[in-house]
Amino acid sequence: MEQNFASTLLENAVNEFAKLPGIGRKTALRLVLHLLRQDKSSVDNFSQAITRLRHDIKYCNVCHNISDTDTCALCADSTRDSSTICVVENVREVMAVEATGQFRGLYHVLGGVISPMDGVGPADLQIESLVQRVASGGIKEIILALSATMEGDTTNFYIFRKLAPYDVRISLIARGVSVGDELEYTDEITLGRSILNRTPFGDSFKC
Repeated sequence: MEQNFASTLLENAVNEFAKLPGIGRKTALRLVLHLLRQDKSSVDNFSQAITRLRHDIKYCNVCHNISDTDTCALCADSTRDSSTICVVENVREVMAVEATGQFRGLYHVLGGVISPMDGVGPADLQIESLVQRVASGGIKEIILALSATMEGDTTNFYIFRKLAPYDVRISLIARGVSVGDELEYTDEITLGRSILNRTPFGDSFKC
């Protein structure tokens, strides 16, 4: 049923909240009414945080993870193993792998996976920058930690072929992650074990 708003300002705010993923108009209305019950300084802080997020956020010039600075805190951490790179689809998966506490290397965020149906090709992803990182030397292992989907496997194989000329070990996380699963929704224990029990990528072709 169509909602009747007593205020155009209220309606406009509800419309904006309803654009967020997973937020329907009823939930949007509850959120907006909640904000109206807060003191003005709290709402100002909320709006400023969102505005600064959009305008000031950076992407690491090394791994393409989100960052407050040109180089993210993970890439700048000298205690991490810079010879091992875990390749993931997006920043949410960096958070998912970090939450396992099982990986101390660095990351490379592709920004998606190859998906011709969605018009996403290799040139739309951060694959060439990964090749450049490997070509610059010092990298011993690339861990492919993409979701166990057709698109993820296609991207894995493309990267495997691109890195074939280089002397670098390419491994695949163990398929404790079920085929068809999105990595970000995998529980931490399963994901952590998959990182630890990774296998050489070439073995994935064997029956």
